[in-house]
Amino acid sequence: MAQVDEHGRPEPPVAAGETATLLGFLDFQRATFAWKCADLDAAGLDVSVAASSMTLGGMLKHLAYVEDHWFTRMLADAPYPAPWDTVDWAADADWDWHSAAGDTPGELRALWDASVARSRDRVAEALRDGGPGQPARRGWRDGRSPSLRWILCHMIEEYARHNGHADLVRESVDGRTGE
Repeated sequence: MAQVDEHGRPEPPVAAGETATLLGFLDFQRATFAWKCADLDAAGLDVSVAASSMTLGGMLKHLAYVEDHWFTRMLADAPYPAPWDTVDWAADADWDWHSAAGDTPGELRALWDASVARSRDRVAEALRDGGPGQPARRGWRDGRSPSLRWILCHMIEEYARHNGHADLVRESVDGRTGE
């Protein structure tokens, strides 16, 4: 059982195999992001900093989309679930970011939670069929397919980058700081 820190984040294992280590770090980054978005109302989720239009609400919706893109669409080659299946991305390539302002905090959190749960299920399903070196079922246009390992590393990087943004936005909302 993972140790949990004072912010409710599961500590990644310090002596485990590759897959457990990658999943541990991804869950830690997800939990860090959840901590940064916790206890905020609609106004708090809609705050931006300096010249950036990035908000915590936008990050919640964006990361929900990124979860579904990499684990549902790419890894499992399954159709996008709602709401992504009806988005006109050609009309607004940043729809996930822009549309978040019209969603309630509960809707945003539920969307992100559901996407993370689907991702965990997709990874568990894939791992039953092989290890982290297996290719995603859906490839890129050039014919290459990223491995599950690549996707996990990419998602750790995606969350780490946005957690840095979330740190700045959250501090501007209510002064809350922390790693």
